[in-house]
Amino acid sequence: MGGGKGNTITTYDLGTLPIGQLLRYYAVPSIVGTMVNSLYNLVDRIFIGQGVGGLAISGLALTFPILIFLQAFGILVGVGASSRISILLGQKKRGEAENLLGNAFVLSVVLSLSTITLCYLLMEPMLYAFGASADTIPYAMDYLGIVIPGNIFANLTFSYNSVMRATGYPRKAMVTMIIGAVLNVAFDALFIFGLGWGIKGAAWATVLSMFVGMLFVMHHFTDTGAFLRIRAKNFKLQWGYVWGILSIGVAPFVMQLAASMVHLFKNSSLVAYGGDYAVGAHGISNSISTTIFLFILGLAIGMQPVVGYNFGAGNIHRVKEAFIKTVRLNVIIGVVGIVITQLFTEGLVRCFTTDDELIRVSKEAVRIENMAFWAVGFQVTCVHFFQSIGSAKQAMILSISRQVAFLIPLIYFLPMIWELKGVWLATPVADVLSFTISLTLIVLFFRKHKEEKKV
Repeated sequence: MGGGKGNTITTYDLGTLPIGQLLRYYAVPSIVGTMVNSLYNLVDRIFIGQGVGGLAISGLALTFPILIFLQAFGILVGVGASSRISILLGQKKRGEAENLLGNAFVLSVVLSLSTITLCYLLMEPMLYAFGASADTIPYAMDYLGIVIPGNIFANLTFSYNSVMRATGYPRKAMVTMIIGAVLNVAFDALFIFGLGWGIKGAAWATVLSMFVGMLFVMHHFTDTGAFLRIRAKNFKLQWGYVWGILSIGVAPFVMQLAASMVHLFKNSSLVAYGGDYAVGAHGISNSISTTIFLFILGLAIGMQPVVGYNFGAGNIHRVKEAFIKTVRLNVIIGVVGIVITQLFTEGLVRCFTTDDELIRVSKEAVRIENMAFWAVGFQVTCVHFFQSIGSAKQAMILSISRQVAFLIPLIYFLPMIWELKGVWLATPVADVLSFTISLTLIVLFFRKHKEEKKV
């Protein structure tokens, strides 16, 4: 694994090197990559808030359900393919891994084009269903009209960055994301402030930078020196490979769809209990919490090749060690996130807007919604752990428990008691409840394998 220059970890090292060293090798580039990737949305929101206005932030927040829905299909293929490839490489089945890689490319293109067409045609009615008003709909339409068609670049970039990490090139995957993010910042500044394109400028900046990122990823997998290559002979879809991708990728896919539903329900509640400013506050709070979340996500993603390979090789003691080290760090990151959002709330919010009313509402949202981030660190690690070992059922349970079983009902019921504050409270309550489910499943898993070892 990783035959290119500068790669120091091979396939066999995943089964022999110290777990801490492997996690550093995979997790650090993964964390940097996911953080840099978040800049696409974060920078858009900062530039839009400062360069266009508070209502533009609210309009952008209305696009979240659609964008999350579209991204779900990139995650479906990317997580499924990378996890399955890690397991196949652990089983020394390189040829099958390359066949699966070709199937993943075709699957990603077909799913992306289908969903892009659907969302583009239904864009306006969906936005009104999500709570758009006469003041915010123009901003949302202008942004989505450009970003939706360009989503295919985002999905291919995400899918193959995941596979790049799984095949021993985490640093190269990180560099690819950095290039795209730096370009996004430069394009945002040029298009919004230099050319005065407003929210359309932010959309074009995102699409163009994603396109460049896709070119870098595709170049890697078509290069003759790549450990695994995309080959035309592997483009014929085979059900075994497609099922292998979908069965693992379905858990994070469902989590994304559930997140889209959460934004839909939350936007509706926010409009009912707080109006356009509450929707904008959600956009700001979401941007801040996502930045913290991506540290957790990056570490969990970095864990996956290590866990997937060793599980495939039957090294359960190394699997357990990788999980414990990762979950411990992610809980600590969650606690640090709580401290930051409670102590520096106003400074964080002012990065996005100078509107006094929006600042007031956003401060309450940020403080309440991030109260239980320690639980997020634990739950996300568990989800990615089960994905990496191919346990689709457990990953699915954890994926839907927080969003569907807990968060959506809480968004509906808590505002009946506490109005707008109830909408914000739904998030930390759901985080704690989902932690209990995650803890139960992970304890049962390791207890089962401990018993198997005794037998």
